[in-house]
Amino acid sequence: MTNLDNIDTFLDKSLKEYQEQYESLQTQSENLINRTDNILDFIDHTPQILNDLDNQFEKKTGLSFFEVEILFAVVGFQLLRQYLLTKFPLRLDDQISAKTTDGYVKTSSNRRHRYYEPSLEEIITNPVPFDANLGANGALKGGGKLGHRVTAIGHDPLLGLIFGTANIATSTLTTNLFDSYHIKTINSRDAFTEKANTGLVLGYTIKKLLGPVDDKQKVAISFIKEIIHLRSDLHTHNSLPLPLISVIDGEFASRLASYGLDFSNVVTISKQAILANLINSLAAMYHYSFYDGEIDEELYRVKTKKIIMYSNIIASVTNLAAVGITKNVNLLDVGGIGVAIYETITSVKYRKKVKREFIIGRYDEMFEDL
Repeated sequence: MTNLDNIDTFLDKSLKEYQEQYESLQTQSENLINRTDNILDFIDHTPQILNDLDNQFEKKTGLSFFEVEILFAVVGFQLLRQYLLTKFPLRLDDQISAKTTDGYVKTSSNRRHRYYEPSLEEIITNPVPFDANLGANGALKGGGKLGHRVTAIGHDPLLGLIFGTANIATSTLTTNLFDSYHIKTINSRDAFTEKANTGLVLGYTIKKLLGPVDDKQKVAISFIKEIIHLRSDLHTHNSLPLPLISVIDGEFASRLASYGLDFSNVVTISKQAILANLINSLAAMYHYSFYDGEIDEELYRVKTKKIIMYSNIIASVTNLAAVGITKNVNLLDVGGIGVAIYETITSVKYRKKVKREFIIGRYDEMFEDL
């Protein structure tokens, strides 16, 4: 083969390679142009695509007829709770409330006084010493509307469990300033006599608690008597102050009570919120028990939150309407309304998060398939 033939062969081969490369580049160019066109078309149709994805999300998270039935069942349970279990109780006077309190026994003062060491019989048969006011000489001043229920710390719903129990076990009274007084019987009534030592009030109580069975029994009976007394005062007209505030500012605690912030209302509102949450939790668990994996779990949870949110809103609106029609504020479901507001805020926030992830995720998948 001559050199000329070699050159021709080389040229033919090179030309063929260049032609193949050209065709490949042309194909890639056409594909790129087509993809660019597709991308531009996709971008042009983005509003419609997003709207379609939004509709898909709404369809997937819409409630079925069965789920609507669950929703109204939850509404029914919330309404039953509102009117049978957690409405605000009628306020009674002290005597009537005491008579209707389980465990309450009418007593009269007959203290055979031994400093810090009343007998078990005296503890049982005498009134709680922190109800005494005869001879107080200003020791209980500064209680405002709530009077001695602010200044006698045995009435504090939290500190009373300690100091009230100790006062009963030692025949003493401790004020919100932590001053203590011996309480004795004068003309069949409990009365202040002389100052006591608050350290000894607690010390003797601890000593009894750690002592023989008879002394332990005195503290146990004192504690039970404290609980019964707090319960008897709870739903009276003046009720009890909020915990701990009395020792910070007695007049402020009384002022709060005059605005409705007393322990009775706090207990009722807390009960409303706790039971409303319990119903919501049971409803959520019941709904989740039907999850079959057909849709993403987060989308199913959006449906659950819808059931809880809508049922709480309906129950709360119904409650407000009932209060407006009857003019009976004792029916107001403050705790339940608070739970409904919280559920609405958290549900909307969660729904927005899941919806954003759903739409962006599907949009990215569609873009990658172009």
